Amino acid sequence: MPAHLNALFDETKRAIKPVLQRYLANPDIPQPLQEAMMASVQNGGKRLRPVLTRACANLFGVPDAQTDQVGAAIEMVHCYSLIHDDLPAMDNADMRRGQPSCWRQFGEATAILAGDSLLPLAFQILADEATHPVANVRLSLIQALSQDAGAAGMAGGQMLDLSPHLINSIEQATTMQNLKTGCLMAFACEAGVILAQASQEDRQRFRQFGFLFGLAYQIRDDLLDSEGSIQDLGKPIGMDTHKRSLVALFGHSESKRYLASLHEKMSHLMEPYAQLLFEDLIVWATTRKG
Repeated sequence: MPAHLNALFDETKRAIKPVLQRYLANPDIPQPLQEAMMASVQNGGKRLRPVLTRACANLFGVPDAQTDQVGAAIEMVHCYSLIHDDLPAMDNADMRRGQPSCWRQFGEATAILAGDSLLPLAFQILADEATHPVANVRLSLIQALSQDAGAAGMAGGQMLDLSPHLINSIEQATTMQNLKTGCLMAFACEAGVILAQASQEDRQRFRQFGFLFGLAYQIRDDLLDSEGSIQDLGKPIGMDTHKRSLVALFGHSESKRYLASLHEKMSHLMEPYAQLLFEDLIVWATTRKG
């Protein structure tokens, strides 16, 4: 990873940590639930979605304090989804980020409630005036995230992922992965533009970039699930071989060719902004080892 990209990841992690802690340190949250929430949010992770928000918002001069609020909200949603994905009724995963998954540490009931609690907390953060002084901007963020995280977004994509009998074509697999992974990536990119109150054209362009980035990231993730190692990924491998992913439908060789085409499309979208950072993010997403 190039030094300036590595610095962006490190700075984003550092910056959103106190924001996450501030909202999680609510004395009214029962201790066992609070412990599970904190453990799931603070157990590592790349903070990729907040990184995307920061990269996009920085193009428009958005104050870091606002970007960090949105990044924390996105991370709450992402961590909620991971907690629930790992449950026995879903992916039945014992490990997450190199540590026991939430349900393994705290029990299924507490894990379900921890996920249930992180999701609305994300919207509490977006509704806070610290996120943006303009109420309509906060409302736009809430509206966009509620759509991208819900039944017609990430949750719907997870439903399709658990229903391989519904995935019988490349188009259907692409829809599933756009919903499961792409929607939250798209919001992460679009959110930086919403904070800046930039043009609708910019919003659409960055949202499209987020979907392509999410698709590329998920394809690489599925390749790593069959080619990587538990040491690199911090979770069991071979968990998704029964699913109807694009890698399962394309095969490895064609999936890698498709990744190259996604790289080209993303680079073309970002050309007007002339930012080396985005090209580095694209290269990382399509070639990463973990």
